[in-house]
Amino acid sequence: MPSSCPKCRRVLEEDEICCAQVRYTWRCKSCFKLTTGFAIPYGKCFMCGGELEVIPQRDMGDSMRFQAIRDAVQFELNSFHFYKLARDHAKTPDQRAVLERLAAPDMARRLVLSQDPRLGYFVTVYTGLRAWRSHDFNTPFVALRQAELDRFFATGQEVPEWQRRPLVVLLDDTGGRADAGRFGSAGFSPVATYGHYTILERPAS
Repeated sequence: MPSSCPKCRRVLEEDEICCAQVRYTWRCKSCFKLTTGFAIPYGKCFMCGGELEVIPQRDMGDSMRFQAIRDAVQFELNSFHFYKLARDHAKTPDQRAVLERLAAPDMARRLVLSQDPRLGYFVTVYTGLRAWRSHDFNTPFVALRQAELDRFFATGQEVPEWQRRPLVVLLDDTGGRADAGRFGSAGFSPVATYGHYTILERPAS
């Protein structure tokens, strides 16, 4: 017997959903994340909590030739905006500047040795890089790794694994405890300084 589609209310001859395959596209007004799906969005953006808006009559097309390109571009946009959100969680402008610099493409695939434990955690969460010592609960052998960092910043002694990897060193000169000059003999070169933080880098051996 005739009925109406529960989605678009069109009158149908049989009980069915006539527009089950209709896709909706919406984006966040804050971080501009673009999402496509079969359901109309509700609530807030899952990335930043911003307001969502539906983009009407946006035909994504059925050709699979462009699917990989769309996915790749969207992934980069998602990553970019996610890393930008880190600035809201950093406590100081200097920390925000360090995180933004480390999220740049030329810093990719580096291992981070941070003298500031909080920045070591933020780096892992918000920049796509890996820190030798991050949060207590997601760093293996955390006490050992912290001791290795303390020894490195005090004496320059390195873990053999570091020699094979491109490194970024985050020096924290709070209280005059960092000496960027002595790292030059170990192959490190300066990248930038933000307040009492100095970023150094060294390519893999």
